[in-house]
Amino acid sequence: MNKENYQLSRKDWKLSKIFRYQLLAIACCVLAIAFSVPAVAAPPLQPISLNQLQAGESDDLAFDSQIWGENGKPGDRELLLKSIDNSLRYLNTSAAATAYSRYPVAGVTRDRVRRSLDRFRQLVVSSTTPAQLQESVKREFVFYKSTGKDGKGTVAFTGYFEPTYAASRTPNSEYRYPLYRMPPNMASWPKPHPTRLQLEGEDALQASKGLLRGLELVWLRDRFQAFLVHVQGSARLQLTDGSVMTVGFAGKTSHSYTGVGRELVKDGKFTLEELNLPKLREYFTNFPADMNKYLPKNESFVFFRDTNGVPATGSIGVPVTAERSIATDKALMPPGALALISTKLPYPNAAGQLEQNAVNRYVLDQDTGGAIKGAGRVDVFMGTGDLAGDRAGFINSTGELYYPLLK
Repeated sequence: MNKENYQLSRKDWKLSKIFRYQLLAIACCVLAIAFSVPAVAAPPLQPISLNQLQAGESDDLAFDSQIWGENGKPGDRELLLKSIDNSLRYLNTSAAATAYSRYPVAGVTRDRVRRSLDRFRQLVVSSTTPAQLQESVKREFVFYKSTGKDGKGTVAFTGYFEPTYAASRTPNSEYRYPLYRMPPNMASWPKPHPTRLQLEGEDALQASKGLLRGLELVWLRDRFQAFLVHVQGSARLQLTDGSVMTVGFAGKTSHSYTGVGRELVKDGKFTLEELNLPKLREYFTNFPADMNKYLPKNESFVFFRDTNGVPATGSIGVPVTAERSIATDKALMPPGALALISTKLPYPNAAGQLEQNAVNRYVLDQDTGGAIKGAGRVDVFMGTGDLAGDRAGFINSTGELYYPLLK
């Protein structure tokens, strides 16, 4: 090889090497960009064809026997119609327009949700049997199914209720555990906000010494009952002066909700299968000192307002209806919309004991909750009082969630 050729080869080799480095750098940039771009989340609802369903599932879908009554028990058609009217009232508000302007599922619009509710109401009024209503809904509506917690449609169901407890407008040796108003200066609180432990102390009696001093709204005599009002978000209170006071959600701190029951399960106090509200009541009745340890584990703290006798109200600003209203994650599910749940709910048997019954139920999506996150969670409102509370506390099942919309 002559000197000239040698110098050219050497020059070509250097250029080739530089080119390879450039290619490598470009490839690294492409990879960095690819991994830095977040994956597009799958929509929480997917329209389904009835042909996709198994025979038994398709036969039961949209068959709601409770509307006209079953097993000798009266139906609740009027309550369902009232709940529909509540949602229609919401859908005509500017708040609904704002909510649907950013709703993430294509094809699910405020106008379509409203027209679907109007038509469903007409069908409920004109139908005389569950089968007739089912046939009409299957013919005129398409079902949007929640993708669930596993991407396969599995939804975890729980229940909530409006408690009824004794309370007092003034504190004394019997009524010691307060509910608090929203702090007027809370917007200026640094985040993260103080925890439950920091706000009210280990024994829930220290808040008057700190940020919540003077914000007491009403006092309860049972600490666990006061805690449950935080969990449920509202209560009907029988006051010592003979009057009734209703309280509702006014706001909360920045901390996420933590389920105290699951903390007890973690510590081996009982199994997840045993977890229900009566079990929790029993445990803290037998071991009241353990409330100091476990209740502060829910760092979230809720504030209340006097609702002047208004029924329990959902997050969209309308009353919730027993077994006809649900709470979902409103970042994912359409507010005020007609929904259909397929799961198990507890009912008293002939002996007065609660047993789980499979149900298909038309409901209205009218509420949300601190623990209700993701496409795989639904909370069913069970009503007011002790029985409603016992039933709500027994709901711990899976099922499916659908939203019927006009074709």
